[in-house]
Amino acid sequence: MQRPNIRSSRRSHVGVRLGSGFGWLWSAYAVSTYGTWIAFGAFPLIAVQVLHAPAFAVSLLDAAGLAVAALVAVPLGPWIEHRAKRPVMIVMDLVRFLAMASVPVTYLLGLLSYGQLLVVSVVAGTAGIAFTAASGAYVKHLVRGDHLLVANGRFEGTAWVATAAGPPLGGALIGLVGPVVTIAADAVSYLLSALGVLRIRGSDVAAPRDPATRLRGGDLLNGWRFILRDCVLRRLFLNSVTVGGLIMATAPLLSVLLLGQYHFPAWQYGLAFGVPAIGGFVGARLSARLVARHGRHRVMTVSGWLRSVFPLGLALTQPGVPGLITVIVVEGLLITCMGVFNPIYATERLQRTPADRAAQVLTAWSVSGKLAQAGLMVIWGVLATLTSPLTAITVSGVLLLATPLLLPRRTHMPDPAPAEDVRHAPLR
Repeated sequence: MQRPNIRSSRRSHVGVRLGSGFGWLWSAYAVSTYGTWIAFGAFPLIAVQVLHAPAFAVSLLDAAGLAVAALVAVPLGPWIEHRAKRPVMIVMDLVRFLAMASVPVTYLLGLLSYGQLLVVSVVAGTAGIAFTAASGAYVKHLVRGDHLLVANGRFEGTAWVATAAGPPLGGALIGLVGPVVTIAADAVSYLLSALGVLRIRGSDVAAPRDPATRLRGGDLLNGWRFILRDCVLRRLFLNSVTVGGLIMATAPLLSVLLLGQYHFPAWQYGLAFGVPAIGGFVGARLSARLVARHGRHRVMTVSGWLRSVFPLGLALTQPGVPGLITVIVVEGLLITCMGVFNPIYATERLQRTPADRAAQVLTAWSVSGKLAQAGLMVIWGVLATLTSPLTAITVSGVLLLATPLLLPRRTHMPDPAPAEDVRHAPLR
């Protein structure tokens, strides 16, 4: 009796039309994501080559930018919740445009400083968290509940293609005209994103609020409270924050290992991280089909386990071509599993979160993830200093093996019925 249902479910995910409103939002996301990855690594390069900053200052630029942006973004969740989401997205895109555009302007005037890079990193990071929260809440309003997995898969696939294509394009631009131009390209991408969101037509969404009530300090924690009260969200939250933090903690160490100790040429280093990203696109394209065939919980559990097993393979990294092949294979398998897993968990998170809590939950999630990444980057940097980069990478891989224990159990993972609320119908 289940075979017809599986076939019907599979057909429902193939060629799904999500409406012109989603198309414009997807386009806005795509252009800003490509801009971000084209400018990937530009800030550290400017800090080193233009401002002659020491290594500690370069590391601080990444870690402090993440941590401070996350803390500044905490009060934005309740603020976004009670406002129409499209204007919030447009304003945040314009904020990011102005912040990023200030770098090439001050560079041309001879006024660029390390302090400005730090401020721009914080402002752009904060606006990025707010944009993500508003856009996530808007997707829940814009797309029917039974089509959310398809929508999230398209976002995920776009992100991985940009990850694969952006850095090589940015590297070519940096080689031709310098890193400041890639920052300018990133700034323009946010302006184009704002124009894309502006083209969306139809209704918006904002949680109602009693004018007599005022925002209290305790309200800032509402997103975390909601996450921790829901068993499935709590487990997904702990799993995603821990896995993301442990994986990102090793990213700078892998750069030090490959470029510093093993002396990989720049083109090999780019290849080691560009090629595996294609696996993320493949995984995202397969995600909905795998769910239709095998069920959401099974696919999420298997891909969640596998993405926590493969990073340990980086412990086998060695100099030369064998090391390059090891990194490409391990990262490719890891990222393919992430491409499958991420749309499923993002869909589960949205479907379990009421519309009037979505922005606060997504803000709390982003803030926690960025704080965890910043903190673990510092801790793993100290560990690598006391031991070696390869040892620290191995420790992270061992710890990741335990993270699937945090994934939700089957009894808490019913597949939700298709949404019938007309507010979630696609805009035509």
